[in-house]
Amino acid sequence: MRWPRLAAGRLRATTDPAAVGISDHLVVVVGTPVDEHLNPDLGAVPRALERCAEHLRDGQLIVLRSTVYPGVTALTEKLLAGKGLRADVAFCPERIAEGRAMTELFTLPQIVAARTPEALARAEKLFRHLTDQIVPLEPEEAELAKLFTNTWRYIKFATANQFWMMANDFGLDFARIRHAVAYDYPRAADLPMPGFAAGPCLFKDTMQLAAFNRNNFVLGHSAMLINEGLPLYLVSRLEDRFDLATSTVGILGMAFKGGSDDPRESLAYKLRKILALKTRETLCTDPYVADDRFVDLDEVLRRADLLVIAAPHEQYARLDTDKPVIDMWGLTGQGVRV
Repeated sequence: MRWPRLAAGRLRATTDPAAVGISDHLVVVVGTPVDEHLNPDLGAVPRALERCAEHLRDGQLIVLRSTVYPGVTALTEKLLAGKGLRADVAFCPERIAEGRAMTELFTLPQIVAARTPEALARAEKLFRHLTDQIVPLEPEEAELAKLFTNTWRYIKFATANQFWMMANDFGLDFARIRHAVAYDYPRAADLPMPGFAAGPCLFKDTMQLAAFNRNNFVLGHSAMLINEGLPLYLVSRLEDRFDLATSTVGILGMAFKGGSDDPRESLAYKLRKILALKTRETLCTDPYVADDRFVDLDEVLRRADLLVIAAPHEQYARLDTDKPVIDMWGLTGQGVRV
C-alpha cells in the first residue's frame, strides 16, 4: 500500500529537533511511566519539550497527547512562560486501543482541553480533521478523564478476575455464569472475561490516579493486587492439579494482549518467572513477539506436558493437541475452570 501523503511529500519523519521550529502545531506523545516505587514521573513531558526548547517559537499550538498526571498541563504552561514563549497549550488525550488506531482515530470523540478560548478553538480546529465529535473540557478535567478511563477498565478487569477466582475455587465455570449474567441483559453486558490485565497503560495510570489522591485509593490498589496476583493464583491452582516439578509447561503468547506484538508489562513474563521455579522446564512461544528465547508453537506442543494460554492470540483457539490446556480467557470454548 502506498500512502498518498508520503507520495505527495506531506508526511516526513525526522529525529532532528530543529524540525519543531517549522511547525505551527506540535503534538507531544511520550511515555509517562511510574517509577519502581509506583510514583508518577512528572518530568517526562517537560523533558521532551526541553530537548527542543531552543527551536520553539511564539504562536505555536503545543498539544499534549500523552496520559499525564493531573497538573502536567499547567506545568508545561509554566515551563513555556518561563522561557518567554507565547504559545498556546492544549491537552487532548489519545484514547485509541492498540491495534485499532487507524479506525478509532476517526470514530471516537476527541477530548479537547485548553486554558484559553483561543487555544481551545485552535485545538478543536486541528482535531476536527479527524472527527466532528469534540468534547471540550478544562485541562485538569481532561487529565482526570483520561486517568478515570484507564482506571475504570483496570477495575472492571479486576472484578472479572476476582469473580473468576471465586467460581473457580468452588469448582464452577465462570464462563457459563458470565453468559447467564450478560445474556440479553444490557446492565451486565460489559462484564469482561478473566485474563491478564496488563500492558503499558492500565496499571500505571491506576497508580498515577492513586498518587494524585494521596495514595488513598482502595479500589485502585485492590485492583492492582488482584490483577498483578493472577499469575500466582494460576500457578497455585496448577500445583493442586499437576506435578509441576516433573512437568514441562508451555506458555502460549507473551504479548500483553491478543493479536499484538507488544510485550510491555505483559504478565506472561511474571508467569514464566514463577513457573521457572516450579517446573522441570518452561517453554515460551508467540507468533508476533520476536525473542531468541522463544520456540516455535509446534515444538512447544510436542515437548510440553501442560499448556497455558497467556495471551489470547486467535492461533490458539483451535489447538491440535491432546495435552491439558489451561485457558482462563475462554478462547477455546471449553470452559475456564482451572
